[in-house]
Amino acid sequence: MHGSGPHDPTRMNLELYVITDETIAGGRSHAEIARRAVLGGADVIQLRDKGLSPAGLAAAGREIAAVVRESGALFIVNDRLDVAMACGADGVHLGQDDMRVSTARQLAPPGFIIGVSVSTVDEAVQAGREGADYLALSPVFSTASKDDAGPGLGLARLTEIRHAVSLPLVAIGGINRQNVRDVIAAGADGIAVISAVVASPDMTAAARELKDLVRVCKKRVGRNHSE
Repeated sequence: MHGSGPHDPTRMNLELYVITDETIAGGRSHAEIARRAVLGGADVIQLRDKGLSPAGLAAAGREIAAVVRESGALFIVNDRLDVAMACGADGVHLGQDDMRVSTARQLAPPGFIIGVSVSTVDEAVQAGREGADYLALSPVFSTASKDDAGPGLGLARLTEIRHAVSLPLVAIGGINRQNVRDVIAAGADGIAVISAVVASPDMTAAARELKDLVRVCKKRVGRNHSE
């Protein structure tokens, strides 16, 4: 881990959470995506690549860890706890079909961040009970960036989960400049994006614009960026 000790999940800043995807990045590597996104103010970088071997994923992860280390941003690996621990990530993000949160918590070192994708209130409550540090409602809107995501669950579901749990909550799936305000108003603490940053010709500018937008929207609904 490159962090400075155990993380307090209530103080995690998840306003702009960028997920890497080399297939839409115009030839740029995972590490280059991370570098450009962090320059634009990304708070979290998640390494996601379903095609890489564990060794390839770990190699990409070590490159990202080196990029992110100086920025104060968090580095999360999708699905693979073993890879996340091996490459110096701050945490892992688990889906409903991945390792259980309680098992990951037993295996991970103290302070390791565990995020969980959820689609229902029951899944959100269960993830919190098992020790998740943050939740991601996936997908809020239908998206082409994650072919396994399924149909959009909507803003009402986001609000239901916000009312049911106190954990930091990120919205993912079809998030863009046009709907950031709605997502924040519905209860999200931040937005997770793939194409809205990674597919942009200027990832840094795209990240900066989205980060600023999240902060403006949070002020409008009476939540400042440190909450």
